[in-house]
Amino acid sequence: MRTLIIFFLFASSMSLADMSVSYYSEGEQTTVKGQRYKSGMLFKSDTNMPTLNIATVEWPPYIGDELCNKGWVYHFAVSLLNSKGYSVYIEFLPWARAVRNVELGKADILMPEYFIEDTAPSDYVAKKTRRELLGLSNSFKGGEIAFLKRKGDEDRFSGNLKSIKGQKIGVVRGYQNTPEFDTMMDNNEFKIISSVDDLQLVQLLVAKRVDLIIGDPQVLKLSVKLSLLSSSEKKSLLDSLAHETIPLQYNPLYFAISKLTPNWLNTLEDINEGLYKFHNSGETQRLIDTLGSECTF
Repeated sequence: MRTLIIFFLFASSMSLADMSVSYYSEGEQTTVKGQRYKSGMLFKSDTNMPTLNIATVEWPPYIGDELCNKGWVYHFAVSLLNSKGYSVYIEFLPWARAVRNVELGKADILMPEYFIEDTAPSDYVAKKTRRELLGLSNSFKGGEIAFLKRKGDEDRFSGNLKSIKGQKIGVVRGYQNTPEFDTMMDNNEFKIISSVDDLQLVQLLVAKRVDLIIGDPQVLKLSVKLSLLSSSEKKSLLDSLAHETIPLQYNPLYFAISKLTPNWLNTLEDINEGLYKFHNSGETQRLIDTLGSECTF
């Protein structure tokens, strides 16, 4: 029995140690193997190109450490950067810490990220905007952003953000939402209550501490489904949620690169070229379809 337990522990540790990412480029399949390194995964390239340190976050269904296949964005990021010759170290962090690390140059890339307005202030570097600290890539496929309310509540959002001025709105600290919403938020036109993550945001709404929450409905609901809460707690939260009738907007996703990364402009150019090639060849959609077909939530 003891031997059997040791075997399973060994097998479990091996499964945590290794991971492979496969992609197609120029008609050829490439597989890059990753190994546990520090608190993340390291995918080494055969070239002499530098290693890029990616700070990422729990953002299911796009990406997540405990998500099936870690999500399509995980594979997409590793594949795209490896196709340009880079080694990749990717680490999951809380959102605020991920943002801080990249803005201060302790990591090279933050992803996925929403569009960052030129005027968005940094929370970590005084008198600096986020765009002064970060270079933003071209976009890739994202999702809808909307307001969620408690089931049974009347709609508050008319399609014009002025209709919810003065309302208590829950946001995840450090998240970009939409340019207009973020500007109004910075101008204190809403009563903002911040959470540390998407799960806490849902809990704030259900606990009636806010009137509405803002985010990607897929992300918000999956944050509950994939949490460590009991089945009854999950059901209670999900049964309490409802969409505002009018969605806010579609938000594509981006890579944000620290301007403290050596030769960051060249790296940004490589990322944009990779985004163009993956989109035009259909590789982006192939990764979404292939990885999505292997997972159910």
